[in-house]
Amino acid sequence: MDHGNSALHLLLNAGLKPPKTLTVSITNGCNLGCAHCWPQSRHELTESPVPAQAVENLITEFVRFGLEEVVVTGGEPLTHPDWLAILAWCCQQPDIRSVCLQTNGTLLSEVAVNGLVALGRAGLSVQVSLDGATEKTHDYVRGKGSFERALCGLRELVQGGLGSVTRVAFTEMRHNFDEIPSLLDILSEMGVGGLVTGALVRKGRAAASHRLALPTPSQYRKLLERYHLDPGFRLAYERIANISVIEWYKGRAHGLGGVCRCIESPYVTADGRMYPCALLQADECAAVNVYGRSLAEVLCESLPLWSKLPETSRRRALELKRCRRCPGLPHCGGGCMGRAHAAHGQFMREEDRCLLRKVAYTFCA
Repeated sequence: MDHGNSALHLLLNAGLKPPKTLTVSITNGCNLGCAHCWPQSRHELTESPVPAQAVENLITEFVRFGLEEVVVTGGEPLTHPDWLAILAWCCQQPDIRSVCLQTNGTLLSEVAVNGLVALGRAGLSVQVSLDGATEKTHDYVRGKGSFERALCGLRELVQGGLGSVTRVAFTEMRHNFDEIPSLLDILSEMGVGGLVTGALVRKGRAAASHRLALPTPSQYRKLLERYHLDPGFRLAYERIANISVIEWYKGRAHGLGGVCRCIESPYVTADGRMYPCALLQADECAAVNVYGRSLAEVLCESLPLWSKLPETSRRRALELKRCRRCPGLPHCGGGCMGRAHAAHGQFMREEDRCLLRKVAYTFCA
């Protein structure tokens, strides 16, 4: 019996789509100790990285289910002794059309970048975390000296010819949000190809932090005003940026369906736990010991629970009172239930960005 085909059949019959993008943590070790780290990564010398062969075997199994994209993350993946070999192997797989390296950027030396350049693979990209336009702001959450080291890494990528396939990931927080326009200027001048933002998730270390908070609605409103009133900012934005509140505003007239994509974008941790997606890290949704079992077995075991997730997502839009009265409901569809669970420990609660989203849905230029 072909267990893979059987699992795929069960997946489709349950109304779920097969995995297309896999985010895989190859180590929970890191050279930084960021205050907002969700996986709560530990010092690189205390963590055992996932063996390269185990990573490759897992991805091979996902490819049999139609996987097209791989995101290699951590911890800090560059602390893995075989990080480049893992990326090279991914780039050699003909069925994988996109490979992304997520990194804090501080270990992107000339040698490391030369290794990436040597891969010569179309579809290879690099995402570097940068949480401010200034040393003071970025280092507030990522540690002293991390801003300059991350900028050096970005410069190496640009000088190596990878600027166009490099993007910066910015975590929106109250203390750094107002620096987005300045950061956009810096990245445009450097030749970095993209800037993407996402709001802080109060999970992991951030859950216990009293000094980190989500941006305020007034900060979101101010950025929307800047987008409308500043032609230079708007031009730079349209060229390389994707910022949540602006994208919500631009798309507010178009319904997104509001149904969770569930396991189209699974996330596998370094300790072998698989979640339906990186934002839906609820223990009750986790498959365990992924590296020690066949993927078909894992999927068959987890389907009874995962198959209920789309319906739960639909129910949010219908049953959450605040959502029913919101003008953004057709676009938002009840919001992200993964974020709702991260913030409140329950799926049937409003997500933590509810008031922020409403800024985009009610804004008048």
